Amino acid sequence: MTTDSHDMFGPLPTVRTVPVLVPMPAATPYSYAVPAGMAVEPGSIVQVPLGPRKVVGVVWDGAEGNAVDAKKLRPIEKVFDCPPLSAEMRGFIEWVSAYTLSPPGLVARMALRAPAAFDPEPMVEGLRFTGSEPERMTPARRKVLELAGDGMSWTRIGLAHAAGVSSSVVDGLTAQGAFEPIFLAPPPLVAKPDPDFVPPSLEGPQNDAARAILADIRAGGFSVALIDGVTGSGKTEVYFEAIAETLRQGRQVLILLPEISLTADFLERFQDRFGAKPGEWHSDLATRTREKVWRQAATGDIRVVAGARSALFLPFENLGLIIVDEEHDPAYKQEDRVYYNARDMAVVRARIAGFPIVLVSATPSVESQVNCQAGRYKKVHLATRFAGAAMPDLHLIDMRRHTPERGGFLSPVLLRAVGKTVERGEQALLFLNRRGYAPLTLCRVCGHRFQCPQCSSWLVEHRFRNQIQCHQCGYAEPTPNACPECGTLDHLVACGPGVERIAEEVEKHFPDARTLVLSSDMGGVKRLRLELDAIARGEADIVIGTQLVAKGHNFPLMTLVGIVDADIGLANGDPRAAERTFQLLSQVTGRAGRTGRKSHGLLQTFQPQHPVMLALVSGDADAFYEREITERERAALPPFGRLVSVIVSADTRAEAETHARQMRHAAPTLDGIAILGPAEAPLALIRGRHRFRLLVHGRRNSDMQAFLKDMLQAGPKQRRSIHVQVDVDPQSFL
Repeated sequence: MTTDSHDMFGPLPTVRTVPVLVPMPAATPYSYAVPAGMAVEPGSIVQVPLGPRKVVGVVWDGAEGNAVDAKKLRPIEKVFDCPPLSAEMRGFIEWVSAYTLSPPGLVARMALRAPAAFDPEPMVEGLRFTGSEPERMTPARRKVLELAGDGMSWTRIGLAHAAGVSSSVVDGLTAQGAFEPIFLAPPPLVAKPDPDFVPPSLEGPQNDAARAILADIRAGGFSVALIDGVTGSGKTEVYFEAIAETLRQGRQVLILLPEISLTADFLERFQDRFGAKPGEWHSDLATRTREKVWRQAATGDIRVVAGARSALFLPFENLGLIIVDEEHDPAYKQEDRVYYNARDMAVVRARIAGFPIVLVSATPSVESQVNCQAGRYKKVHLATRFAGAAMPDLHLIDMRRHTPERGGFLSPVLLRAVGKTVERGEQALLFLNRRGYAPLTLCRVCGHRFQCPQCSSWLVEHRFRNQIQCHQCGYAEPTPNACPECGTLDHLVACGPGVERIAEEVEKHFPDARTLVLSSDMGGVKRLRLELDAIARGEADIVIGTQLVAKGHNFPLMTLVGIVDADIGLANGDPRAAERTFQLLSQVTGRAGRTGRKSHGLLQTFQPQHPVMLALVSGDADAFYEREITERERAALPPFGRLVSVIVSADTRAEAETHARQMRHAAPTLDGIAILGPAEAPLALIRGRHRFRLLVHGRRNSDMQAFLKDMLQAGPKQRRSIHVQVDVDPQSFL
């Protein structure tokens, strides 16, 4: 007779199981066993085994269960001592995942980017006054004891610094028993901002705007407001009041900025208003600093964070307000792994958690303008500059009539204006949104063009570095002396200008002027910040820059802005080309005259009758937006329709094209949704991979996500050599 072990020994002990979301491209969480005595809850950050590795994961929402056979599941190994991700944060991660069609684990990974911050920071050694006085008292020792006499604990260096003495004075007092060693919690990375540190001095229009925004903050709950004001109108001071009110309510604030690593001026303005800088979050921070910001945002020790788009995924303890400055900026779109627009996802995060969000721009996106017209957003308009400063007078230079001298790119009209500006001791800015010396180099003899061996793009000459470089993949080689095709020496010619070539032309015409080139590829963030500070102090006469000069900088002496090629953004098939050009050129010309000096903007163009050019010089932004909105509505383009870009890339052209065609044939037929393509992407080759694009177009109310899921599931099996990239609401069409 056989006896079942279950009957013989009684029921096996049950083991609690929980779903754990790991930062991998898996479609669903994995189940793990919870060891006896371990306490976890949804949101707990844990360490789990995954194959041969140990990874960080998050205990997720979903049905918990009991497993009879514990051997079938691997156990959670560790629960980190940090606050769990809130229900709102978990809901936000799931929403982003569903909208962007990204695996939820990859979205959660963006919220878990500081693994060393999951455990508490180590305690620091400190000192506390014992009440005992030294045998010999000196003025320095008396200063120290007066400070420490209130019973507060101090670090050794902090006490010496506060008392204005050397640390050896503190060491001597400790040796004589005046202080006892203790352990202290690590200090906050930044001091708490004081909402009443410097009372604001707002003018009439700013006061009205601040009152409108504060009404939403005090009412609580979800709301979206758009502060639409010309450059220099005081938009920052207005939203500072929203921040102050949120701080008084005891809640945290997130400020999103498109170029936080370059905005030292903003950080200083924040400190002047609130007495402390905000925590910073961007890719150029030291790893240790990022970990502290993550931890202290999660514990509530940091009250305000100013960051780039990835700061949206910080797990704040009690977030109560999001500010999206320069909300129109394309830099808010991430185009790697998880494709998302931080502006739009910020609105979603505020809606899920039920708090206000404020969007800010001098040139709002068409999408935000339409949302204001539909009543979904509140619009707050600032029509004039602060302190009565005038906007620059803008004029077009018709390049068909005012041609540059042979080999040059600056018209006589612009050169004369630059010369007069420098003579007055003021600054001129020449803007060209093209890095390097020239976008194309070719051979005069055989016509050979230097192209990237891995991409379908030309190699850009960077004469300052003696290199030709691909701006898509980073490939670079020394600038050749001879044509590799025909071997001819000294017959290579640079075609078209970049900022380095404009600098060369400027130095030829103004050899005594102090010229400075600002470009993102010429040094790191630290150098750029130093150069921006130097311009603000008046240490440059002529500045030649790319689009980073448009990012909200304040240059007091700048009274002339010259746009070298105002048409450059209009020469592509991007449906947002007119909007982007209008926004960029408005922002750049807005650098002039911010302190009240009379200022000018000159735009070199071959299309003086183009609607964008006419809108810029007339200052009639409303007419431009009205025309652009009408055009979008007629074509059912965003925000009146929806677009999704699907890029198929493979090692060979045939493989990419075949897979894309099979995907299109497998797509369901759905009323209101159409597929365009496949066609070669404008950049058909990047990093050696061939690319074909499908463009999915649907009505505004189309269930685009369901359509795409069906297409992907019914499509051909994805081989390892093929990669399919889905970009919902694309901002780039390359």
